[in-house]
Amino acid sequence: MEQTWDARVAAVWADASDLSDAAMLERIDTLVAERADDDAAALFEAASVRDYLGREEEADPLYRRAIESGLQGERGPQATIQLASTLRNRGRADEAVDLLSSLLAEHEADEWTAAGAAFLSLALASAGREREAASVALVALSENLPVYSDAVLRYAIRLRQR
Repeated sequence: MEQTWDARVAAVWADASDLSDAAMLERIDTLVAERADDDAAALFEAASVRDYLGREEEADPLYRRAIESGLQGERGPQATIQLASTLRNRGRADEAVDLLSSLLAEHEADEWTAAGAAFLSLALASAGREREAASVALVALSENLPVYSDAVLRYAIRLRQR
């Protein structure tokens, strides 16, 4: 039985820790080459592997092209989070904050909230806005506390207002 393209991509990522950087890049790029030049999922995977390998400068435009090409499903929020992380790592924390703030506004209280909040906290801290970073992280954490969630939420909001 032949695997779908997505399943083959997932298999490469499952093996990532056992592959050399060159092998990882080659395997993903081989799969990417099977798709059209403007295929959003392929662009995302090309960006992701470069990001994973620490080649953020190459990943940045690929993420942007993937998003502009109408990336669908879970890859959409992933691309935004990963692009924002790349931007933060490249010293562009304010741009990362803007991207992640928009993402969280679009995906309020869904499966992307915690991940978006975590990376927004990092971006805020990198932008020198540590109080806001702590507040965002604590608000996200408060939703998962078995006790004290209301108190932590209130303190987190006050922390941001100071």
